[in-house]
Amino acid sequence: MFDMILVVLGLCAFEIISSIDNAVVNADVLGTIRDEKVKKFFLTWGIFFAIFVVRGVLPFVIFFAANANVGFANALTAMWSGDPAVKHAIEESSPLLLMGGGMFLLLLCLHWLFLEKKNFGLTLEEPLQRLGSIWFYSFASVLLPVTIMIAQRVVDPSKVTNLILAGTIGYCVFFITDGFKQNAEMMEERLMEGQTHDAGFSDWAKVLFLEIIDLTFSFDGVIGAFAFTLSVPLILLGNGLGAVIVRQLTVSNVDRIKKYDFLKNGAMYSIGFLGLMMVLEAFGVHIPTWGSPVITFIMIGYFFYRSVQKNIEQTTLQPQDAV
Repeated sequence: MFDMILVVLGLCAFEIISSIDNAVVNADVLGTIRDEKVKKFFLTWGIFFAIFVVRGVLPFVIFFAANANVGFANALTAMWSGDPAVKHAIEESSPLLLMGGGMFLLLLCLHWLFLEKKNFGLTLEEPLQRLGSIWFYSFASVLLPVTIMIAQRVVDPSKVTNLILAGTIGYCVFFITDGFKQNAEMMEERLMEGQTHDAGFSDWAKVLFLEIIDLTFSFDGVIGAFAFTLSVPLILLGNGLGAVIVRQLTVSNVDRIKKYDFLKNGAMYSIGFLGLMMVLEAFGVHIPTWGSPVITFIMIGYFFYRSVQKNIEQTTLQPQDAV
C-alpha cells in the first residue's frame, strides 16, 4: 500500500511538472477565446477527454502494443485481474515497453539540453545549449547504436531483435511528436500575434487545437509513467489527478507558476533520469519501486528551491535598483 501511494503521488507530481508548458499554452489560447460557453466546454468536457480518453486510452494502447502476444482481450483484463499466466507474459515482454519509452525520454531530455530555450539552473546548461543542433543530432545518432551494442552483450540473444525494434520505435515516436510540438508552437505564435481572424480560427477551432496539443504533450507524461509502474490503473489514477490540477492551474494560477523559473529544469532532468532507469530495467537491472518517485521528488524539490531562492534575491534587489 505504501508503494502504491508513493507511485500515485510520484505520477501526479510528474504529470503536473511535465505539463507546465501545456498549461501555459492552454492559458494563452484560452485568453483569445471570446465565447464563455466555449471556454466552459473546454474546462469541463476537456477534462473528461484529457483524463479518460488521452490518459486512459493512450496507456492501454502502449501497453497492448508491447504485449500484443497475449491478445487484446487478455491485455485488457490483465490491467485489472491477477491471472498468473498473463502476468508472466507481460513481465516477459515489459523490456520492450521499457526500452522504447526509455529511448523516447532520453531523446526528449537531450533535445531540451541542446536546443530549447531555458532558464539556466546548472552551470553546464548554457555551454551545452551553445553547442546547438549539431551536437544534439550527434548524440542522438550515437545513442541508438551504443544501446544496441550493449543489448547484444547483456541481453538474451533471442530477445535482442525485439529490444532493438522497440528502441527504434521510441526514436520514431520522439521525432513524430517533436514535429507536432514545433507546428503547435508556430500556431500558438500566430494566435498570440493577433492573426486569428486572418488565419480563420474560430473559438471551436481553438478548442480542437488545444485538445490536439494536450494529446501531443501527454505522450511525455504517459510514457514517463511506465518508469513508475506497469499498472495502467495506477497510471490512470496518478496522471488523472495531475491532469485535473493542471486544468485548474490553467484558469487560476498559471501566472504564478511562471514565476518559478526552474520548474521546467526539474521536469526535464526527471525525464532524463526516468529514461535512463527504463533502459537499465530493459537490460535486466532491478530498480526498486520507490526509485522513480524519489528521483522525481528530488529533482522537482531541488529546482523548486532554486526558483524560490531566485525570487527572494530579485525581491531583495528591487528596492536597491529603485534607489
